[in-house]
Amino acid sequence: MKLIWRLVRLYRPYSGWMLLGILLSLLTVLANISLLALSGWFISSMALAGAIGGSMNYFTPAALIRGAAITRTAGRYGERLITHEATFRLVSELRVWFYEKLEPLAPAVLQQYRSGDVLSRIRADIDTLNNFYLRIFLPMIVALLATLIVVITLAYYQPLFAMVELILLLIAGVVLPWLLNKLSLTTGAQLVQTAANLRTQLVSDLQGMGELLIYGAAEQQAQTLQQHSQALAAQQQRLNRLNTWTQIALNVTASLAMWLLLILAVPLVRQGSLAPANLAMLSLLALASFEAIAPLPLAWQSLGETLAAARRIFTLTEQAPPVQEPEQPLPVPESFSLRFDQLSFRYQATRPWVLKELSFRLEPGQKLIILGANGSGKTSLLSVLLRFHEPTSGRLLLNEQPIQAYTGEAIRARLAVAEQHAQVFNSTLLDNLRLANPVATQAQIEQACSAVLLDEFIQQQPEGYHTWVGETGLHLSGGQLQRLVLARALLKPASVLILDEPTEGLDPETALSVMRNILAWVEAQGQSLLVITHQRLGIEAEMEVLRLSTQPQFNQLSIDSQSTRHLHQP
Repeated sequence: MKLIWRLVRLYRPYSGWMLLGILLSLLTVLANISLLALSGWFISSMALAGAIGGSMNYFTPAALIRGAAITRTAGRYGERLITHEATFRLVSELRVWFYEKLEPLAPAVLQQYRSGDVLSRIRADIDTLNNFYLRIFLPMIVALLATLIVVITLAYYQPLFAMVELILLLIAGVVLPWLLNKLSLTTGAQLVQTAANLRTQLVSDLQGMGELLIYGAAEQQAQTLQQHSQALAAQQQRLNRLNTWTQIALNVTASLAMWLLLILAVPLVRQGSLAPANLAMLSLLALASFEAIAPLPLAWQSLGETLAAARRIFTLTEQAPPVQEPEQPLPVPESFSLRFDQLSFRYQATRPWVLKELSFRLEPGQKLIILGANGSGKTSLLSVLLRFHEPTSGRLLLNEQPIQAYTGEAIRARLAVAEQHAQVFNSTLLDNLRLANPVATQAQIEQACSAVLLDEFIQQQPEGYHTWVGETGLHLSGGQLQRLVLARALLKPASVLILDEPTEGLDPETALSVMRNILAWVEAQGQSLLVITHQRLGIEAEMEVLRLSTQPQFNQLSIDSQSTRHLHQP
């Protein structure tokens, strides 16, 4: 029930559309019930009038029947239009809400999940939540209201009729769906999880297809996918069988209601307490009223899947962001210093320290290399600087103000970062470059590419800067991909340029030329430069160097005596 109320609260901005859809759906159901009941009364009345040679006013009932038919048709069209519009608006709101909840979790929290699992929650689970309004909430409300109206109508003629009808409607609309839900709840939840596992496995296999083929593991993975597919099909078949038997039971209950009402009404007709024409009307009314509860078995069946999807969504969105944004943030100046003051960091309280009491400064215009072997905490240092993680202890100061006084977005806007595993999108070279600076001129783009020695490669391509790079840059070599990422970072108008393993994939001669060009670039732009690497770059004499050890207690050691000017050892 808690999950249901949370979903209802999420849908509150579109409550007007939802209520209008419910009203039109109720009007359509009542029009259809009225059409069948009035038709039965009209035909019976005409037959009786003919048998006794009497006359009757057939204009009014004919007009009512025609009005009910028109209302049913127009109402059905309006109901489809409004409910689907409401559904589209709801799914749009859900996707935006989900994205806004995910954004603060990236990348620190989301990296704990497989990409296929996150994709499954964004797409499939959100789509499943569409069922809540159209297949669950709306049918239940309409069934409840229609049942009350039908029971009150029957009670007007005979309370016993209303009691019998109410009992059978409760059996068909509550007991049978409850039993179906009881039988399908576990299967529905398993169906959602199996489908998510299948999508996650498929995405993972497609991303690593090259390695699977190289190591001969493709067949084994195909068998795993086949097992997931077979499990999914078996669960779907079980749900379909349950739904079929429930529909059969529902039809039997509807027929039973008609015949019981007919049996109960015949003696009243003989006694003269019930008009003969009303016999057909009330019997058909009892039969037609089951249209209102016909969607309930599917609604209860969908409930298990929907709640499972909601649980997966809320489990992710309920996680606390690793970084709390300030309520009244300070503006980030265009030029600023950074100071690590006794900063220590580890990912969890039970895990070892990644950084331990680290202290150094980066002044405006300063150039600094952080040199350390793999596992020495270089990437973690960058994650803390970018406000993806909070320091465990110590301070990180921006212009001598705690980093927590600024929003992460504002800080990242002043930093240009070329990450070691940067994302390259399945688009053109130009689109990927302009990601850092959408208003960059062609001249600026060419200068950045020339600085990283990528211009010659681009000029050799038939489509030049409009060359398609492929998924994750698949059409580029490792060195070309690395230089594309570097050029993109150079294009961003930022105060500090941060390069994480900038020469990865480059031969020594090219790496040295690229780094010298970057030094000249930051000099011309008046930027600070922070380079994080595990190997010497050949430009150490022109920069200050901080060595990080794989033993965090030695993070403060400098490898060059001239480089200790802004490095502090506790």
